[in-house]
Amino acid sequence: MTCGCCGNAASRSAWLYMLAVVLGVCCGISDVEFLTQAGSLASEIFIRIFKCISLPVISLSVIVSLSSYDSDRSMVSVWKKTLFYTVSTTIIAASLSAVLYVILAPSNVALLSNPPGDAKPISTNYLKYFLDVVPDGILNSFVEHKVLSVLLISVILGIAIRFIKEEEAKSSVVSFFKGIHSVFFTITRLVVKILPIGLFGFIAVSVKELRSGVDLAGMGKYFVVIIAANIVQGAVILPLLLAIRKVNPIKTFKAMTPALSVAFFSKSSSATLPITIDTMESKLKVDTKISRFTLPLCTTINMNGCAAFIFTTVIYIMQNNGIEITAFTILTWIFIATLAAIGNAGVPMGCFFLSASLLSSMDIPMPLMGVILPFYGVIDMIETALNVWSDSCVTAIVDHEFKDPETAGT
Repeated sequence: MTCGCCGNAASRSAWLYMLAVVLGVCCGISDVEFLTQAGSLASEIFIRIFKCISLPVISLSVIVSLSSYDSDRSMVSVWKKTLFYTVSTTIIAASLSAVLYVILAPSNVALLSNPPGDAKPISTNYLKYFLDVVPDGILNSFVEHKVLSVLLISVILGIAIRFIKEEEAKSSVVSFFKGIHSVFFTITRLVVKILPIGLFGFIAVSVKELRSGVDLAGMGKYFVVIIAANIVQGAVILPLLLAIRKVNPIKTFKAMTPALSVAFFSKSSSATLPITIDTMESKLKVDTKISRFTLPLCTTINMNGCAAFIFTTVIYIMQNNGIEITAFTILTWIFIATLAAIGNAGVPMGCFFLSASLLSSMDIPMPLMGVILPFYGVIDMIETALNVWSDSCVTAIVDHEFKDPETAGT
């Protein structure tokens, strides 16, 4: 049952978003220079904000996630199994989106298919890109917006903190990073609250481009790729994995329906976590030792839906900016999308922020992100439900193998 204040807040938020859309459309179709500049300014400011906060939040989330779990020997096996299934399902999600992308072949948005001749050249030297993953300085990686380099630093720091022998020092370091993480998370929530302003700017710029002769026909197939990848992953791949590991997929899905419903409408895996834990313990009888270790970890790093979104979005925008999409490009971005999704760590709108960061790191223009943003709310609902379903599947499998070690070997 929803309280009155929550209902009023949701109603106000819906009205604000509707107002932002209406004002954005009016601004985009207007020939008043002041209004046009206002829309462009709002759009540019929010893109800069996304780029500013995304890397610190993602980095801190990874560090806190990896450093906050005890190295209890009895849970080492659970940790390894959870990590294995998390990485496996995320790779499958990214690969599935790649297959669907090749089959459906979304066409370009007309205005962006032929970038201006004076546009800044885009680097596709992937050898250099992977070399840049190895940091030449911690601060340099952040300043130069090297996303994968930052993720590597964060993983190393998080794991290193886990193995600090002095408990007092370890506790202090973990508390420090948790505190900074809370600060940036609070900033992110504030940004989400004023997001209607950014939405106004993105809509205004998009409408202006439409008036200039943009053909958005290819965007339909782009959205179909993302949604289809999420549906196939959730309805086919994950149930098949459960069945292979001798866990009843129908029983598991029926039991998890309350949590999946909350995830869909709340668009937050973290907010759904208490319900997910309670449902798995009460209805599926998952061992509390497993559920209260695996589910928080999965909520942080198990992002199947995010992997599909990152891969499809980055590839589509690269394609629209004249970059040839080869088999090597697709394989490379399956790998990058997997790492990035695992590093996303449950940040609000993290998939959107992270995709923008990856594009920014290669100096790829991002006006299409403004076209995607108004529809991202629906995509986010589907992705969140998939992420919670994947978390539930991984936890159910790990619990089953923990109780029946013989099954793990089959």
